[in-house]
Amino acid sequence: MNLPVQYTPGSGLNSFADKADQFLRGEDTPSNFLDRCIASINTQEPEVKAWVTTRLDAARAEAKTADSRYASGTPLSPVDGMPIGIKDVIQTRDMPTKFGSPIFENNETGFDSASVDALRRAGALIVGKSVTTEFAFVKPGPTRNPFDTTKTPGGSSSGSSAAVGAGMVPTALGNQVVGSIIRPASFCGNYAIKPTLGALHMGEGLGLSQLHLGVHAASLQDMWAVASEVAERAGGDPGFPGLYGPKTLGTKAQPKRLTFLETEGWAKCDDTTRAAFTSYLEQLRDMGVDIVTRNDSKLANDFEVKISDAVRLCREICSFELRWILRQYRETEKLSDELTIWVEMAEKLTLEDYRMALATRAHMRQALAEVAPTTDAFITLASVGPAPDMDFHADSGEAEYAFLTGDPAFNAATSALGAPAITLPKIAVNGMPLGVQVIGAPHHDWELTNLANWLDTEVACLSI
Repeated sequence: MNLPVQYTPGSGLNSFADKADQFLRGEDTPSNFLDRCIASINTQEPEVKAWVTTRLDAARAEAKTADSRYASGTPLSPVDGMPIGIKDVIQTRDMPTKFGSPIFENNETGFDSASVDALRRAGALIVGKSVTTEFAFVKPGPTRNPFDTTKTPGGSSSGSSAAVGAGMVPTALGNQVVGSIIRPASFCGNYAIKPTLGALHMGEGLGLSQLHLGVHAASLQDMWAVASEVAERAGGDPGFPGLYGPKTLGTKAQPKRLTFLETEGWAKCDDTTRAAFTSYLEQLRDMGVDIVTRNDSKLANDFEVKISDAVRLCREICSFELRWILRQYRETEKLSDELTIWVEMAEKLTLEDYRMALATRAHMRQALAEVAPTTDAFITLASVGPAPDMDFHADSGEAEYAFLTGDPAFNAATSALGAPAITLPKIAVNGMPLGVQVIGAPHHDWELTNLANWLDTEVACLSI
């Protein structure tokens, strides 16, 4: 395999939904589809390093059972026979859950998280556990970008995004507290959803108040199928109503008005990235879509002001909520220096600091509720540019640490807001992927996906 390769938007993806009719007609089978995925894994994994462990023989046996169900016209669900990867902070009964840390090198729980249990019951083929950063925080794992192995795949859902972007599997689970689904999807050229907060049941979770379970996918159809099956069989997180919407996508929804959000990210983009996205917005204007900016709307500007410090806010909330367990991990002397810094920063926070952070987040969510009715959705980039080099240190805005898997400046606000966000592989910059992100009002995930489907099929991709 020769890397880097020249990327064109959407290239390399391996959609399962495209094959469903062929499975039912007997022109293809889940077993054959899985074999093609395994061939891709065998070819690319030595360089991409997306997987912690795999269960390929077990998946092959399960695929044969799925073959029989399709042959009889009785598949269990739209994901029956679909190969899927599981981020290695999500529990699996038949594989270790290592959390990207040597502390849990041999951690065999013997149980599935709610999402994994739901997918197995729907007939999905659990291919393996995908690489994550240490405890889904800052220290990278070994995964490389599938389009240039000198570049980062993003974090913390690095293995999931790379495996899908490389065509190894059509879908993989990830989760996001700051930017860990949307940013790596942007870097690796796949589709992804960070749904409304609590819409998909995490299972045991990680004890964080803004943790979202989400899906990396080779198509919007694959993405929604996985999300829908998890929701149907496991519901949302405890106390949340779960994901709303039918099991299949509806009519493609052309927006009349989209609000461009700068967030903290726009100021960090280079000129080439800005030019690419500006050209993308011009296409939308030419198609009759009204693009609103903060200069056009007081509500939009007030919203921008309230979300303007979301990266730091997320760090404070998340590190305070996890400091009790990070302290104990530190005592093992196996915690990385990078995460030890987070523990030390968390120790400086008081309960009053945390309460103030929660109040700020509540004000952000109220501002979203006020501005959301004025627009069909929000649109912005999914990352501040294409994937940086593996050793690049992105400025966090705080002197104590840097981001090692790319800057989450376009992602932190949506995590704090709990709003659904979808990224689409629509732009190539200097031969590398760059995602377009659309953001909706909470619990309007299905409507947002239909809008994203219009953008995906009706608006041209750009290469610059």
